[in-house]
This record gives sequence, structure tokens and C-alpha cells, in this order.
Amino acid sequence: MIKPPNHDSKRMLTLRDVSEVSGVSEMTVSRVLRNRGDVSQATRERVLESARSLGYVPNKIAGALASQRVNLVGVIIPSLSNMVFPEVLAGISGTLEDTSLQPVIGVTNYSPEREETVIYEMLSWRPSGMIVAGLEHTDAARAMLAQAGIPVVEIMDIDGEVVDNAVGISHRRAGWQMAEAIVAAGYMRIAFLGTMMLHDHRAKKRLQGFEEALAKAGLALEDKEFYSGGSDLLKGREMTETVLKRSPNIDFLYYSNDMIGAGGLLYCLAQGLEVPGKIGLAGFNGVELLQGLPRRLATMDACRLEIGRRAAEIIAGKHDATIGAEVIELFPMLEPGDTIRKV
Repeated sequence: MIKPPNHDSKRMLTLRDVSEVSGVSEMTVSRVLRNRGDVSQATRERVLESARSLGYVPNKIAGALASQRVNLVGVIIPSLSNMVFPEVLAGISGTLEDTSLQPVIGVTNYSPEREETVIYEMLSWRPSGMIVAGLEHTDAARAMLAQAGIPVVEIMDIDGEVVDNAVGISHRRAGWQMAEAIVAAGYMRIAFLGTMMLHDHRAKKRLQGFEEALAKAGLALEDKEFYSGGSDLLKGREMTETVLKRSPNIDFLYYSNDMIGAGGLLYCLAQGLEVPGKIGLAGFNGVELLQGLPRRLATMDACRLEIGRRAAEIIAGKHDATIGAEVIELFPMLEPGDTIRKV
């Protein structure tokens, strides 16, 4: 990432910073960023690339408010249809209720490019803080967050490089713990089924930890099945059918989330398979909505509500304060339910 000359990371970037790096006047920078005036294409591209590399975001607050911030907290999540994130939002909203801060939600649909755009738009309104799901971002998005001059909290994950603050769990450790429980219960022919694996970095980290723990026990995954779309019961049933027809000796199915795990459980029961004797299953997230299933699916609670609360507390506590670098790790509990054999 390019740094402007003598730049203090706690100070918001200005037109002058972009001007110095791009080698043109502040007036020219202003024209390019406002898409006004006659500027050559080469100059325009140089200014835009300089601004992007620096992490500069224009200020959309005009006039007398130009030097102030609004009492908004940008909250960026990958999905609203995923049942995981409403509980996170509830934790954030509930914690901010007694403050002057109001959350504003942006959704990325698991797209890094979309996330970059949402971060840019939110920062242009000069919020008082940002809460962003995940640690993986484009270089430009990371630069904007790093140069924002406000508290930034990345949530859900702590396995990676943190921009400022982070609140979450170790997904690699969660996968490891699940593998240990499965092996301890005597299962040996294990398959993994996952959705959105290309962009769901947290699921990939769980799979990594899972496979590492299996390797330590002298085992390896017998089969894998991935689906690029969203999670639902029907997709869980379809993926489970595919795996079991391809690998009929599988004795355990580990799913990237509870929703497809629930679909898999319904498929197994419909086929008359003995659960958890002949075949075991486990998901992830601890989604309460699925407690009405014929069997309680083994899972791990991802500490969603607490993550939202702790992230909002950091934002509220650091309002108008210096930037910190606080990493809070929470520890999910394994819930064996009725789909793992009792040890």
C-alpha cells in the first residue's frame, strides 16, 4: 500500500495526500474524483489509482459538517438470508441502543469486489466506526479501512491479519475440535460437504483445521462435495444423496453449516439410515431454528450474539479515541446433539 509523505495513520487522508502521490494539483484531484472538468484520461487514471492505493475516500458530508462525523456505525456482512448474521446484528443493535450511535447495514453477497464498493460508500459518509465480517479483503478495501481514522472491528474470525480490532473465534480450532470428537466416537470414513467454499473463508479454515486433526489421527477425508450457491435444506439433501451414492461406505458427514446439515439429516432419516449408529452427522453455527428436527444435529455455537455485543462495545468505547489493535477470541462449545455416538 502506498503511503503519502509524512502521513499519520490516525489522520484522515486529504486531497493533498492524493495530489502529492499522483503529482498533480489538488484542484485536478478534486475534478477527477468528482468526475468534473476536462482532465486527460492518463491523468484521470493516475489520480484514481493513487487514491485507490492510498485508501483515500472522498467526504460526502458537505458545508459546516465537513470536519465532523455522523453518529453512524457501518456494519458490513456477507448475507441477510444466512440465519447466522441476524443474531450478530441483534447483538450490535442492542449494545448501541443506549448510545448516540446507529448501525447502518451493508451486504456484500460474499463478493470481495462488492465489499470494496460498500466500504468505500460507507466511509464517504464519515461514520464513527466500522464493523466488517471477516479478515479477508481486497488490497483497496484493506487500505481504506486502515486509513479510515476511526475504530474498525473485524468480526467472526481471528485467524489472520487484523486491520485494527477483531472479535471472533478460531475457525481452524473449531474444525480441529470437531474432528477430535468425531474420531473419539469411532467414526473413520468421513466426508465433508460445504457451500460457498470459494468465498467463505471461515468455512475453509474450519476444513483446514478438520483435515489437520484427522491427519494427526492417521485419517483423511474419504470424500468432499462443494456447492457454490447458498445454503438450504434441499441443497443439503441433494449433496448428501450425491456423496452417499458415490461413497456408500461413508460413516460420518461433516457439513460447513447447520442448514445443509439439517437437510442431510432429513435425507438420512428418510432413507432409513441409523443415525448416529450407522452414520453420524455434524454442522456448524448452532442455529436455534433447527431445534425442531427429529434429531438434534451435532454442531458448534459460533458465539454470534456475543460477537455482535463485543464488537459494538469496542466501537462505542473508542468513539473519538485513538485506534487500538484489540483481538478478542471467543470459544464455541461443541453440542453433540443426537447425531454423534456417545463415547
